[in-house]
Amino acid sequence: MDFDVIVVGGGPVGALLAAELRLGGARAVVLERLTEPSGHSKAFRLQPRTLELFDQRGILERFLEGNRIWPRAHFAGIEPLLELDRLDAAHPHALLIPQARTEELLEKHALDLGAEIRRGHELTGLAAGGDEVVARVRSAAGEYELRAAYLVGCDGGRSTVRRLAGIGFTGTDPSVSALLGDVELPEPGQLPAGVPGTMRTPRGLLMAISVLPGVTRVLTTEFDRPLPDRDTPVTLDELRTTVERVTGLQVTMREPRWLSRFTDATRLADEYRTGRVLLAGDAAHVHFPIGAQGLNLGLQDAMNLGWKLAATVAGWAPDGLLDSYGAERRPAAVRVLRETRAQVALMNPEPRVDALRDLVGDLLALPEVNLWLSRELSGLDVRYESMAGDAGHPLVGRPCPALTADAGAGPVPAATLLRNGRGLLLLPPDATDPATAGWADRVDVLPDVRLDAGDRSDVPAALLLRPDGHVAWAGATGPDGAAALGAALHRWFGAPHELTSTVDHAQNRGTS
Repeated sequence: MDFDVIVVGGGPVGALLAAELRLGGARAVVLERLTEPSGHSKAFRLQPRTLELFDQRGILERFLEGNRIWPRAHFAGIEPLLELDRLDAAHPHALLIPQARTEELLEKHALDLGAEIRRGHELTGLAAGGDEVVARVRSAAGEYELRAAYLVGCDGGRSTVRRLAGIGFTGTDPSVSALLGDVELPEPGQLPAGVPGTMRTPRGLLMAISVLPGVTRVLTTEFDRPLPDRDTPVTLDELRTTVERVTGLQVTMREPRWLSRFTDATRLADEYRTGRVLLAGDAAHVHFPIGAQGLNLGLQDAMNLGWKLAATVAGWAPDGLLDSYGAERRPAAVRVLRETRAQVALMNPEPRVDALRDLVGDLLALPEVNLWLSRELSGLDVRYESMAGDAGHPLVGRPCPALTADAGAGPVPAATLLRNGRGLLLLPPDATDPATAGWADRVDVLPDVRLDAGDRSDVPAALLLRPDGHVAWAGATGPDGAAALGAALHRWFGAPHELTSTVDHAQNRGTS
C-alpha cells in the first residue's frame, strides 16, 4: 500500500489526526483540495479540554504565544457569564486564537512528525473493500490513485468522503439566517461591549467581540428572513444593512477581513465508520457555529481516533477498538448539537422567549448551575460510557483530572507524561509489580509515583491513562486491583506481546 491512512481534508482536524497517526507509527498522507490555506477563521476559540490535549502533546505553548486567555464564556448571550476560571481543570479558561493560526500550527506539528500533506489534491472517488481503500485523486499534474488500509474524511460539512461512502447525514433543516464579518470599526462604541457584546431586538440578535487588535467580529442572526443561497457572497454593504435592520443603528464598518453567511442547519452522521472509511470533525457533525464548539469537537475526535487507528494498522489493536471511536464520539456530538440548538432557541427575539431567557439567567447565577454548564461547554464533562460501564472508580472514562505526579524529582503535571502518544501507567511507591512487561511497546510504566490533585477526594493510588488522556483504570494495586488493571490493559491495549503471534498481527490488521 502507498500509505496506512489517507486523511482527506487538511484543516485543523485533518492535520491533528495526521500528527496523531504519525505519533503511533502509521504512515499518513493528507489530501487537501485548496492549494493554499484560506486564511479565514470561522472559529476563534480553543476550549479548556482542547488546551489539555495540546498540553499532553507538548505543543500548547505555541498556541498561547501572542493570544489572549478568556476566563469567561457566554450561553446564548445571556448574563451572567459562565465562569470558566472556577473549573477544576489544568487550564480553566478558553484561548482566543484565530482558526487560521490553529490550522497553521497543527500543520507544522504534523509535518514535524513526518506526515505528508499534498495541497491542491482533491478526492474524486473511492472504492473500499477487502484489505484496502483505493482513492481517486485529481491534481494539477493529472489524476492518480492511492491505496491505503483506511481513509478518514475530515473534509467539512459538505464532505465528499461522506457522500462517496454513502453515509447518511440526519438532522434538521435551517430556520435562521446569520451573517458574520471580521471588520474594523472606526467607532467601536457604536456596538455593545461585553464578552460578547449582545443586542437582542424584536428583529433579531447581534453579537460583537474584539478578536484581534482593531478587528471586531460582528454576528447577526435573523429568525424571520428568507434563507438566501449559502454560496451567495456576502458584501460589506449587506452586513452593514443587516446590522441596521436588526439594531436600528447605522454602524460604520470598513476593511472586512472575512465575510460569511451560515444557518442553524444541524446534522449528524448516521455512523462514524463504514468498513475502512471513517469520518471526523464537520464531516461527521454540523450545527449553528457559536462558541467554536464545532472546531473543538472535531479536534477531540482526532485525538480519540488517531491512536486507535494507528494501533489497528500496527496490528495490536484489540477487538472493537476502532469501533469504540464512533461509540464514544458520536454521543459527545449529540450533546453539542443539543446545546447549540438550545442556544439558538434562547436567542429567538419573540417576546414569548423573554421569560425563558430571564429564567436561564437566574439559573446561571447559581454557582452549581454555572459550573455544570461551564463543564458542558468546555468539553470537560465527557465520560465515555464504553469505558465507564463496569468501572470501579468514578474517574474511569473521564479526562485525566488536573493532578500532579511526583516520582521523586518533584511534582509535574500528569499531562506532560503523555507527550509520546502511548498509554501511561502510574504506580505508587511499594506497589506490587502488576506484570505489565507484555505491554511495554504500548504502555509506559512509571513506578514510585505519588499523585496529588489538591483538595480532590477521588485521587486514586494508581492510574492507567489511554493515549488520549482518558482514564482507563484507577484504583489500588492489590490482588483485586491487579486483576482489574489487567482487564483494562487487555481491553484498550490488546494482548501482551508474548501472547501475540505474527499470524495474530496479520489477522488483526485485516479485520479490526
